[in-house]
Amino acid sequence: MSPEALVAAFTLLAFGIIVAGVAFGSAIGDGIVASKAVEAIARQPEARPNIMTFMFLGVGVLEAFPIIALGLAFYMIFGLAPLAALMAKVMGH
Repeated sequence: MSPEALVAAFTLLAFGIIVAGVAFGSAIGDGIVASKAVEAIARQPEARPNIMTFMFLGVGVLEAFPIIALGLAFYMIFGLAPLAALMAKVMGH
């Protein structure tokens, strides 16, 4: 197997791991934020508007991480893989 093929294979593997990890972590985080908001509303129903506002702000910040991770993963797949393949060719491997 050539070095270029190995670099491409491991880049795709890294892309998959990043996307899976981000999706899993984001889903867990969203669930935790929503469950804590429901608990807070159950304790203080009169504070519902404030709690919902902060819940949506928290979920919005939490959803920024998957977008950043997807950007990093696409950078890896389209930016680093050709660079590594070029370096392998220059080194003579």
